[in-house]
Amino acid sequence: MQHASLTLLSLVVSANLHAQNQISTDNNDLERMIITGSRIVESIDEVPASIVIITQQQIQDQLKVTSELQSLLSTLVPGLAPSTGTSSNSGQTLRGRAPLIMIDGVPQSTPLRNGSLGVRSLDASTIERIEVIKGATSVYGNGAAGGIINYITKKAASDKPLSGHVTVSSRFSGVKLDDTLGARVDGGINGQLDKFSYVLNASYEENGVQRDAEGDILGLTYGLSDTNTQNYFSKLGYQFDDEKALQVTYNYYKAKQDTDLINVVGNVNSGVKTYAVESQNGASILGEPQGPENHNVMLKYSDDEIFSHTQLVIDAYAQRIENMFFFSTNLANPEQGFDGGQSIIESEKKGLRATFNSQFTWQDIDTTVIYGIDALNDVTSQPLVDGRVWVPEMDMENIAGFVQAKWILHDNIILKAGVRHENIDLKVDDFSTLRLCRTADQCSVAFDVVGDTLNYQATTYNAAIRYNMSDAFSPFISYSQGADISDTGRLLRSATVTDIALIRTEASIIDNYEIGFTSKFDRIRFEFSAYRSTSELGTTNSFDSETGIYLPVRAPQEIYGYEALATYQVQSNLDISATYSWVEGKNTELDVYLGGKDIGAPKGTFNVNWQPADGARLALNYLYVGDRKRFDQIDGAYVGDQGPVDSYHLVNVNGSYDLGNQWQVFMGIENLLNNDYYPTRSQVYTYDGYNHKGLGMTVNIGASYQF
Repeated sequence: MQHASLTLLSLVVSANLHAQNQISTDNNDLERMIITGSRIVESIDEVPASIVIITQQQIQDQLKVTSELQSLLSTLVPGLAPSTGTSSNSGQTLRGRAPLIMIDGVPQSTPLRNGSLGVRSLDASTIERIEVIKGATSVYGNGAAGGIINYITKKAASDKPLSGHVTVSSRFSGVKLDDTLGARVDGGINGQLDKFSYVLNASYEENGVQRDAEGDILGLTYGLSDTNTQNYFSKLGYQFDDEKALQVTYNYYKAKQDTDLINVVGNVNSGVKTYAVESQNGASILGEPQGPENHNVMLKYSDDEIFSHTQLVIDAYAQRIENMFFFSTNLANPEQGFDGGQSIIESEKKGLRATFNSQFTWQDIDTTVIYGIDALNDVTSQPLVDGRVWVPEMDMENIAGFVQAKWILHDNIILKAGVRHENIDLKVDDFSTLRLCRTADQCSVAFDVVGDTLNYQATTYNAAIRYNMSDAFSPFISYSQGADISDTGRLLRSATVTDIALIRTEASIIDNYEIGFTSKFDRIRFEFSAYRSTSELGTTNSFDSETGIYLPVRAPQEIYGYEALATYQVQSNLDISATYSWVEGKNTELDVYLGGKDIGAPKGTFNVNWQPADGARLALNYLYVGDRKRFDQIDGAYVGDQGPVDSYHLVNVNGSYDLGNQWQVFMGIENLLNNDYYPTRSQVYTYDGYNHKGLGMTVNIGASYQF
């Protein structure tokens, strides 16, 4: 993993096709480049703030253990909260705030009604690299309060007409084998035919049941047992000439849990874990199979010389997302004959981005100016399968203009500054909130709410400086703002007024401050950063135990923390790295700590990569999660997301060996020591059914063929 310094100021979009083709295929060169934060490929030594680049080799190593991107990101990204061990990334925040998940610059999250399922939107075998920009930023508009996680997909090999791979593997519990056997296959082809390039990739995976360290089946709330996942990806490109290129991408991703198991429900306060069992009386899990189904179409056109020293990139995209949730008795209304309900987030996005990039020398100073316009239409709602409407349709029209500049002084001082203006119209028709009953006598009050078109305008600024003083010390400091109206749907569905204008749906302006440095001494690299993030109108939620629904909390917030990384190249075939990150946050109005949905526990990692012989590779990943105990019990019980976190340790290992003739065999073991633990979210969420244990020792074996 290559951590680097990148400004949070840079703007929108993924890199263009021509720029991607200019990146060297040499891994060392590739790891020194960053493309998510700006429209151009630039060296990470020229960008002042904290990022993480996860390379293709690291992705392949993690795939030998598990295909779950949550686990990969948790292991390799300091500042990202630990994996939840489920299909949901709720509670897996980045520096205490929700990140925006993207594929090649196209948002996969649904910020208007954040279902926290965006991390699982693409199979890892399709990803070339992952770039993570930390801290609140308006780079891609709404939803990036905690930063951006951008999956950059594979590009075609430029030196041959046909190449590809096929990988097959099987995964099973090392604690109790019964019903755990799963199977996975992924394959793809790519190549260059004169001016035409193509990438085609497909994957299919069937999970058996998943067992904890005691051999019990993990709970089904956002569970992964008996989940079938499929992903079909295509990218077609055409290079008209040396300057002009067109690229079309389509991605389809679907993951559904189809099981006959039923939950045995526990919670944090009872001390009884949630687990699943086979039904003894013919009962089965209620509702339709839970999980996401996503369609993405993306078109990119680039002209590297639209006029003198200026490049134009146009991105157009369309997306349809359907996130099906599990059946919940908290959506009951006995008066209307509903003993529960099952919701589905439906979101359709259409977007267009036009970006100009001009590079010139001004008074002997290398100058880059990036400017353009972004347009987005996002229509999102959350109905129930039974026909009731929980979150009404929200129709957002977003137009943003931006300008960003970079100056390089004396070859070692980098200045960046920029401004972005957002204009957002959010239309919501008249709607009625649902009357929901925790018991027959404990029900919320339904309100008829008058709709309206709400307008939000926000101008956000950023500025940063980096001084490459020497290899031993290269400091940076940055300031950036982000504008966020995320999870408006949660505010609407919990409305307690009769007019939408009275609901506190205002945008939250987040101010992010960061200072840090990088140091290189021969084979040792060290990085450190400290940050502070404030917002006058943060968005969190509290759980009403009487009605079983979430109530919105809009209050000023302060989040702060630090991160450190050290890497050591012991010798050419052996390297080690260690990281530590700590984050904390408060509601400053009440001077109380923020709950575990926002603030993750301290996290440390230790990674070893060793190539003992030609064609052989071994890797070890150690994860430490620390304590976080900020809250007292209320009436003898923990409430909401305020459960205490006890520390735990995990060790994963993987290895591979090249057999020759393009064949490779591999093996990975997740939770090698079979530690018996609860993931952090299972400890902080006190709601019934969320406290499943973590995955016990699980083995993955397979083989791959490349041609």
